[in-house]
Amino acid sequence: MLVECSKIMPGWNNFKPRHRRRVLLVFPRYAKSFGTFDHAFALLGVRAFMPPQGILLIAALLPREWDVKFVDENVRPVRPDELEWADVVFLSGMHVQRARINELNQRAHRAGKLTVLGGPSVSAAPEFYPEVDVLHCGEAGDDTWKLFEHLDHNVDRQEKQKEFRTVERLPLSEFPSPAYELLQADHYLMGSIQFSSGCPFTCEFCDIPGLYGRRPRTKMPAQVIGELDRLRDAGMYSVYFVDDNFIANPNAALELLPHLVEWRKRCATPLRLACEATLNISMYPQILELMRQAGFITVFCGTETPEPAALRAMKKTQNLRRPILESVQTLNRYGLEVASGIILGLDTDTPETPGAILDFARESQIPLMTVNLLYALPKTPLYERLQRAGRILSDSEGESNIAFLEPTETVVERWRQVIRQLYEPANVYARFLTQTRNTYANRLAPEKPLHQLTWRNLRRAIRIFSRLVWHVGVRSDYRRHFWKLFWSQIWRGQVENIFQVTIVAHHLISYTREALQGRGQASNYSLQMVDD
Repeated sequence: MLVECSKIMPGWNNFKPRHRRRVLLVFPRYAKSFGTFDHAFALLGVRAFMPPQGILLIAALLPREWDVKFVDENVRPVRPDELEWADVVFLSGMHVQRARINELNQRAHRAGKLTVLGGPSVSAAPEFYPEVDVLHCGEAGDDTWKLFEHLDHNVDRQEKQKEFRTVERLPLSEFPSPAYELLQADHYLMGSIQFSSGCPFTCEFCDIPGLYGRRPRTKMPAQVIGELDRLRDAGMYSVYFVDDNFIANPNAALELLPHLVEWRKRCATPLRLACEATLNISMYPQILELMRQAGFITVFCGTETPEPAALRAMKKTQNLRRPILESVQTLNRYGLEVASGIILGLDTDTPETPGAILDFARESQIPLMTVNLLYALPKTPLYERLQRAGRILSDSEGESNIAFLEPTETVVERWRQVIRQLYEPANVYARFLTQTRNTYANRLAPEKPLHQLTWRNLRRAIRIFSRLVWHVGVRSDYRRHFWKLFWSQIWRGQVENIFQVTIVAHHLISYTREALQGRGQASNYSLQMVDD
């Protein structure tokens, strides 16, 4: 396979640079949101959610003769001496990181350094970044090697911006393992891994088909197992599959999962696994049973809305193939807790929409629902439709870039109404208690539990437990709900349930309170940075 790939992309794996280069890779910090779990960090003693895949892949692809440093600004800011050290500064990120990308670009330029930007944001909207020196658009592939050749030839800044755009993608089966060795694992809540790229569905608001194609591409099972070994050896306890749809190719998922099951059986300390998938995963019982055996505990599903007319309007009809509640209950029976993405601000919304969402939460007992204002991402059918209608706004100040059909104040107030009730402490803990009975009880117990009783794990558990008791069990105003959960689980020996629920609930409750005070974002795509 390597030979075939080399015929397509002669630069892959045999490019030998003539000059030594010092490359600084910087991943910009995120704005805080429901999905970044910032309030859980202090309880766990970590600094960031999970490491970025894309820029670590680029680090692994860089010529070995070049010196490389990596800074994740979600862990710590980049230092002036690091910028001074570099010949070239690589940046990457998503649209939500756009403001920080441009700030970092300016800092690098003040230090006299050439900048290179890649990742999903620039790939979809290169016009967002007119001041960056070199753009890399698309996934790793033929123009990646041309970019490296260009940097080998010259790292001086030029007057005119230069763009490299991938035409022939590097097959995922030829991806090297991301440069996990550049990470300090104990800084992260969980590890990240990629199995597939692309999605066959065409939801109106989603940019994945446009960026990565509708024909899913996958890694080989041996690659995935190798990366999981590296993440476990580095000290990770949990790993999130960052694929936009884990079952984009159900046959490929079925091929991978038995390998994950066998890997879990032979691991002394197996990892907890999570992923994203479309709700139609509930129609694949063989996949669900293998996921249970492999140690998957959470699936994030883009539910978007419980209103069928809205799902049809956004072309997310895969959520209508069976009743949504039935799909959620099916996943729960396999030990999979569902996390749900919800959108407000749809053209189909009515005054009854908030009530429908809250009814759905009560009926489904989904504990974690990320409620987000609709945002039109560039190069999506939604963006193009609203642009034709003159409804795309500047997003530099507001929560969204959309002129909603109803007043923005009305839409934002509905968002506040929903999150206020969803994350009232009594409601959060009630939903989690239901999960302990209906979902967590269906998970497989570790085959070798005593192997996990290491000094490292014991010390970590004691530190986390002491923080939970102090911050939540003593200091919080919702401590009675914590102790109710505590006693319900401790008698059953379900200590891990106490940890998992308390940590996530603390973040959800804390972030909601900040958001209701105007210190949080209604849109996870907002360009506003909300700091403490």
